[in-house]
Order: sequence, then structure tokens, then C-alpha cells
Amino acid sequence: MTTWTMVLLIAACALVTWLPRVIPFILVKSVTLPSFVMRLLAYIPICILSALVFESLFTEGEHMTTVAWLNFGAFIPTLFIALWTKSLSKTVIVGVITMAILRYFFA
Repeated sequence: MTTWTMVLLIAACALVTWLPRVIPFILVKSVTLPSFVMRLLAYIPICILSALVFESLFTEGEHMTTVAWLNFGAFIPTLFIALWTKSLSKTVIVGVITMAILRYFFA
């Protein structure tokens, strides 16, 4: 492939990734949603975040689900910092540093 073809391919991939994320905002921007729908949408980020967190805490074994101990070890201080500071940036920094330390010493 030529360089120009690669640039077009990357641009097309970016567009295909970007459009499904932006189109719903464009469509809903001019519409007033009922209060019932707005209350339901308020819970979606919590549900998605919880699903991602719990999915990373457990691994699928041969016959049963087991705890991913490194992830669980990083989860505890990260959760503590999240509840204590209520700061997303501090929570992410503590989570990344804790996971790096655990992987360095135990993985």
C-alpha cells in the first residue's frame, strides 16, 4: 500500500469510529426527551462503569469463575481514593500507579 492509501484508510477508520458516537448527540440535541427517559439515562454511565469494573475483577477459569487478584488488589485503593476524593483524575492516577506497582512486584 502507498502512503496516500494508508492515510485515506486511517481517515476512513476514524470517521467510522467517530460517527456512531456523534450522530446520537446530533439527533437528540433538538428533541426534548420525557423526564422518564432522562431519569433512565442518568443511570447508564453507572451501569456501564460497574459492568467494566466487575468484568475486570473476575476471570473465567476452566470450570468456574475466579478472582483476578492483581486487578482486585488495585481495585481496593482505587475505590478508596474514588470515594474519599471524588476526583476522577486522582482515582485514575492511583489506579494506574497501584496496578503498575502490583505488576512490577507480582506479575
